[in-house]
Amino acid sequence: MNTHLYINGQWQSGISEIENRNPSDLSDIIGNYAQASADQLQSALDAARAAQPVWWAAGIQKRHDVMMAIGTELMARAQEIGEMVAREEGKPLAEGKGEVYRAGQFFTYFAAEVLRNQGDLAESTRLGVEIDVRREPVGVVAVVSPWNFPVATPAWKIAPALAFGNAVVWKPANLTPASAIFLAEIIGKQDIPAGLFNLVMGAGREIGQTLVESPKVDAISFTGSVPVGRGIAAAAVVNMTKVQMEMGSKNPMIIMEDCDLDLAVLHASGAAFGGTGQKCTAASRLIVHEKIHDAFVEKLVDAARAYKVGNALAEGTQIGPVVSEGQLKQNLDYIALGQAEGAELLCGGQRLERDTEGYYMAPAVFAGTRNDMRINREEMFAPITCVIKAGGYSEALDIANESEFGLTAGIMTTSLARANHFRANMRAGCVMVNLPTAGTDYHVPFGGRGASSFGSREQGRYAAEFYTTVKTAYVAAGEPA
Repeated sequence: MNTHLYINGQWQSGISEIENRNPSDLSDIIGNYAQASADQLQSALDAARAAQPVWWAAGIQKRHDVMMAIGTELMARAQEIGEMVAREEGKPLAEGKGEVYRAGQFFTYFAAEVLRNQGDLAESTRLGVEIDVRREPVGVVAVVSPWNFPVATPAWKIAPALAFGNAVVWKPANLTPASAIFLAEIIGKQDIPAGLFNLVMGAGREIGQTLVESPKVDAISFTGSVPVGRGIAAAAVVNMTKVQMEMGSKNPMIIMEDCDLDLAVLHASGAAFGGTGQKCTAASRLIVHEKIHDAFVEKLVDAARAYKVGNALAEGTQIGPVVSEGQLKQNLDYIALGQAEGAELLCGGQRLERDTEGYYMAPAVFAGTRNDMRINREEMFAPITCVIKAGGYSEALDIANESEFGLTAGIMTTSLARANHFRANMRAGCVMVNLPTAGTDYHVPFGGRGASSFGSREQGRYAAEFYTTVKTAYVAAGEPA
């Protein structure tokens, strides 16, 4: 039995295993990976609760040094670990390497935040009373992360959790266990208390559900689908557990008639199809001014057809395979749905054959779509984008805002007035002007509105709002001797 669970400072085997297969080459079995039992999860939670106060008492220099060591090693091993990310998730190698390097930057950033975690002094309304306000750890943090960024997403949760003095129990997605083990090995070998960090793999409906329902958890950070997020919120409220969730999206990009057309096509296609469209920041609704609609669509189709779809590890690959057979089937179902709704499929949307059998799909462009179509309402998580024609800026903005989601949104324009109006009036957590909807920095807050996010923001200094709790202390100063 493989020892792929890290609990209370020890690698353990599980009660069963799952197969991990390369989506670029279905003959390549990466390995079989352990699944935890309910008892093992409880052991991890108990160990975390015991280790957390020891870690907090170790002090800020210790936490800084550990964060720096983790981040430095991740960046140094970006090639090695990035190859595994590409192999098991399917994103091109360059993207896999970039993801791992970015994960290292999260840890080194929060190493600095450890030393910057300073409190406030306040004057009291009462004479002879001093007040200080400080941040303390929330306790045990459950991290539930997705498969599309198997190293970066857990890193931006685990790094602040540990930096601010918490313990972590991490349940990654079952589709990308090898990447999780790389990260766990780097964290686990640091000089930290046994039980401070735990890796517990298993099915979401079993291990994940038990984890979020546990009264031993003080906070839950989740990235995934809206239905699962709603279930987590319902479970967490029973124990009044603090919750932070990043969920679905349906990101719009407005293409105005005054834009640089070639730049707009470059950014729109990159945001729509990069990472095989398997990003929560992907541009899946392209709202195009009627004056340039036809010219934009023609260039967009040419760009989509020009992408090289292939093995994630092959040189020159721009779009890798879809992550799994189930995801590919869902994508193809959306292609059929879009056509049934009356949308015009201009290119792509079919499964592709390559030298190795894999879950390859041609990037697809729908035109003639309406905002009330399901392909424009539901997150597809696929290399599929939909073009909506708009008569002007006001109509385009209304269409963009007409969604239950509000994660990222973009506009392509040379008008400063439109750009400023868009920044102020687009209901999204992140707005982009003359940039792709995908692509954010690690030192500033990330999150959305509506069904896209729940709770406080992730990343940057705003992460302290979730991973700490505020204590206000009142002290009688007394009279001098």
